Amino acid sequence: MKRILVTRFSAMGDVAMVASVLREFQEQHADVEIIMVSRAFFAPFFEGIPRILFHPIYPDKQHKGIIGLYKLFKELRAYKPTALADLHDNIRSNILSTFFRLSGYKVQTINKGRKEKKALTRSLNKVKKQLKLTTERYGDVLRSLGYTLELTHQLRNEPVALPKNIQTLFVGGKRFLGIAPFAQHPYKVFALERMEEVIAGLSDDNIQILVFGGGKKEKEIVDEWTKKYQHVFNTIGKFSLREELDIISNLDLMLSMDSSGMHMSSLAGTRSLSIWGATHPYAGFIGYGQSNDDCIQVEHPNRPSSVYGNKPCNCDGIEAIDLVTVEMIIVKVKKTIFTL
Repeated sequence: MKRILVTRFSAMGDVAMVASVLREFQEQHADVEIIMVSRAFFAPFFEGIPRILFHPIYPDKQHKGIIGLYKLFKELRAYKPTALADLHDNIRSNILSTFFRLSGYKVQTINKGRKEKKALTRSLNKVKKQLKLTTERYGDVLRSLGYTLELTHQLRNEPVALPKNIQTLFVGGKRFLGIAPFAQHPYKVFALERMEEVIAGLSDDNIQILVFGGGKKEKEIVDEWTKKYQHVFNTIGKFSLREELDIISNLDLMLSMDSSGMHMSSLAGTRSLSIWGATHPYAGFIGYGQSNDDCIQVEHPNRPSSVYGNKPCNCDGIEAIDLVTVEMIIVKVKKTIFTL
């Protein structure tokens, strides 16, 4: 049994994309075992994938700094791996990879395409074209280790059992829409007051809305929405990550930002409409198996301004994501969810 170490420490959506790729890789290579190294919180993404062992990294505790990473190296070396696939290429993963290289292990690192992404996001002489998908970049690392890999880029929806405390919500005669309105970076977020207008326009007898993602502050916002609109359910703080994936697998459709909500939908096999502003699908971060036709966006010469949504994108005095209207979203959601 060959054994590959795979490292991707963050962010949430990126780790979810790794899981989608590794699921197909393991289906094509029955003689390979994978040791997935990531933050403990992300372990549920890899449950159910054959021959994957999850090894958590604790970068703020025992694996902090060079000494901590050397401890991690010794932990991982005990698995007697045949190679290491670095799908992150950040300071931590590079240090860890160096330890393995110096010990004679075969190591391959992702090519993030930084030069092409810089050309895509710069303000002058922007080169606006579709770049290689991040999931294919992950695949390239595994291919460079000598393995074949054909990625289908297809959603596979297999609804699983719902958590008991939500089963009564899923009754017949309705369409079930997930909404993930939050994101890590502000320029990815559709203004919450306008998102509430979207919810108001969709909250009718035929659509049950479930809102995902966020912490205490976000939970309070969504709690207010549930008081105003009858068919809105707040999942925040009520379910584990594993349970959230299980719920998403039973949805008809997800509406998300360019964020982890889209990537969790891909992992659960659920179609996702996504809203884009400062970022753009051209950068390669669309959810695995999702379609560019399901990206809600308004093209503008200044888009995109960044890969991650951490920089503003001024489009003739309007932030890029504000070019998207409430009506555009409502029409797209209704057209999609009632034709599934």
